[in-house]
Amino acid sequence: MAMTSKQLGKRGGLYVGVLLFTVFAALPFYVMLITSFKGQADIFSPANNPFWFNDPPTLDNIKLLFFNTDFGRWLVNTVLVGLAVVVITLVLSIPAAYSLARLAGRWGETLGIGIFLSYLVPPTLLFIPFSKVIAGLGLQNSTWALVVAYPTFTIPFCTWLLMGFFKGIPKDIEEQAMIDGHGRLGAFLHVVLPLAVPGILTVIVFAFTLSTSEFIYALAFVTQSAHKTISVAVPTDLIRGDVYHWGPLLAGALIASIPVAVLYTFFIDQLVAGLTAVAK
Repeated sequence: MAMTSKQLGKRGGLYVGVLLFTVFAALPFYVMLITSFKGQADIFSPANNPFWFNDPPTLDNIKLLFFNTDFGRWLVNTVLVGLAVVVITLVLSIPAAYSLARLAGRWGETLGIGIFLSYLVPPTLLFIPFSKVIAGLGLQNSTWALVVAYPTFTIPFCTWLLMGFFKGIPKDIEEQAMIDGHGRLGAFLHVVLPLAVPGILTVIVFAFTLSTSEFIYALAFVTQSAHKTISVAVPTDLIRGDVYHWGPLLAGALIASIPVAVLYTFFIDQLVAGLTAVAK
């Protein structure tokens, strides 16, 4: 059946809206990509088109980033911190969420909300007392300071998130597994945990991206360049006084954003399922 003009107008408006949103979302990445391969004269000339190459592309910005800075070390530090935080978050939040969802009874919901509310405390209020804790542990100016600090805001949210997943798994499945000979731990490992994989993947993506992009704690606890992570090293080491090295700066930002983009591209379905599970 032929579409009416009203239906065509609605569909056309939808396509136009999606196109505008796509351009708006992709424009920063496009500018980063173009600027990463531009020479300094091309970047700073006001007569040149900022959205295309006016001079031949160059690899000078990439070379400066990898050979004249500690960018490779920053990448390694960021990945190590992110993986360590993910492991700590999973080890602590999974049993906590299961206990609150299954074993705490009517107090579980209240405790879960209380844990989640601790996630809402702004980092700007905590980094000063945290700095005293870090100093007491002897972790000043070390990436281990970030490994200690970051789980304090990933664990509360991830615990609350996983509670929604565990509540959505019928208790009958666990009880049947226990009747078949499994104990509580066996039923959890062989039945509940596999069903909660979407939630666990959501926790992994959330904890990794949040810990690798955090700025306040990384700026306050780490000052030596060799121990910095990408989120703080790129803006602090590539901006010197009033001199902005835009080519290497945006090249570093682009390279750092690629792993996050890959994670969200491949796990977007699990992420959406995890974030909406608590609302069911």
